[in-house]
Amino acid sequence: MTEKRDVPAKVQGWRHLIAAQSYSISGFLRLLQETAFRHELLAFGLSLILFFLVGATAGEWLALIIVFLMACAVEALNTAIEEIIDRISPELSPTGRHAKDLGSFAVFCLVLAWGALVAFVVLSRLVSWW
Repeated sequence: MTEKRDVPAKVQGWRHLIAAQSYSISGFLRLLQETAFRHELLAFGLSLILFFLVGATAGEWLALIIVFLMACAVEALNTAIEEIIDRISPELSPTGRHAKDLGSFAVFCLVLAWGALVAFVVLSRLVSWW
């Protein structure tokens, strides 16, 4: 016998937009509980200060914001993967470990790209000042 679940009514129009925003805010609040995400917020703040100090161009600011938003998205997906693995496979398993490691590697790659962008902008300004 299957269990019957209450399925919320699908909302449309403006109510859908409002509902989607509330889901996004809930996701952001959940992500704030992750130490790695709080470190990324701190790194973004430091990146903003560095970009201001070296006089980054509008294009460089845009690139920084895009890379940061991509890092947020990948961190959120990584956290979602971890939540799902912990729910469906609380015991240690090679498959669960691989899924978590791959999510972590995706975040790592984006953090490296972010670091490369910041290093390029800051170092290019320092070289031009000398």
